[in-house]
Amino acid sequence: MKTISKSLVAFLLFGFQLSAQDTFNPETALADLTGKKRNIGIAAGYSIDGELVWSGAEGFLCEGESDAFSTSTLTRIASIAKNFTAVAIMQLAEKDVLDLEAPISTYLENLPQDKQGITTKQLLAHTSGVSQYLDEKEIENTKHFGTLEEAMQVFINRPLLFEPGSKYFYTTYGYVILGRIIEETADMSYWEYMEKNIFAVAGMNNTTIEEIGKSYPNKSCLYHNNGRKAKAGKQNDLSNRIPGGGFHSTLEDVLKFGNALLEGKLIPLEVLENMTQPQPVEYDGNKYSLGWFLYGPAPIENVVIGHSGGQTGCTSQLMIVPKSKTVVVVLSNTSGNYPQIATYASNLVGYSERQKAP
Repeated sequence: MKTISKSLVAFLLFGFQLSAQDTFNPETALADLTGKKRNIGIAAGYSIDGELVWSGAEGFLCEGESDAFSTSTLTRIASIAKNFTAVAIMQLAEKDVLDLEAPISTYLENLPQDKQGITTKQLLAHTSGVSQYLDEKEIENTKHFGTLEEAMQVFINRPLLFEPGSKYFYTTYGYVILGRIIEETADMSYWEYMEKNIFAVAGMNNTTIEEIGKSYPNKSCLYHNNGRKAKAGKQNDLSNRIPGGGFHSTLEDVLKFGNALLEGKLIPLEVLENMTQPQPVEYDGNKYSLGWFLYGPAPIENVVIGHSGGQTGCTSQLMIVPKSKTVVVVLSNTSGNYPQIATYASNLVGYSERQKAP
């Protein structure tokens, strides 16, 4: 394990909402998150140097049933999918079959005129000007799209929100376009590419695209917290957003993804370092890089990288500390709980660093 600096330890211990007192207990805090039906089922864990240090789970796959939620429960992961897609794009760039700075019209035909000059890099960084979901109907989509090309037709003809590269605006639809770029440059379907080059390499045997109407063993039900308690969520179809939020996975698999990254199995470590640099635009909250939120303070924003996620039946958080090779994951089957999940994940990062600090 690499030695980490005292300043990094101090930041992780105190900057992540963790007091100097030894008050945070992962098991107790996780159990508290299921109290008053805030989260029906939740799992969390962390690894260091590729080795699982701790994991736990509380609650149930489905309310009123006896099957316990576990670290191997299949559950939605929402926007953590963007990390997967971003890494796939960087793989293709490393192979010189894709240029991050080239107009996307280099790879995709029949784009509207205003979209042709957008670059792959701008899509990764959410600076393309492409719009997000138009309304609740698109968020809770019930229409099935058989291909990413079909899914793109929902938004591709809408005007850009701003000149590409000039602003930051978070959009899952931009990642649908990235999925199409993967298909065109790799000459295979998005799923085929991800299965072969991301999931198989990382050993993520339980990560797949969620298909509406299909039965999956050990699959969690969907819930939403309305501010008082969790209630059953309505099943929606994620085929309108697969590369940006259409997967389900397990806590164990997402930890494997983080570890595969830190071990250089998916992309070279210098590429990971380069893709997690803040982009030169203004942000209201955490800065964003090429597919990653940056959770550290300036000027070391990428001391902790990761992604949050939220959609019907899911609140998720992935946090990675590259210098100490720590991976933290929290997955809940209940949406509407992001502040709780983010706080817990942040505290777990600090806890993990404190356990090994001299």
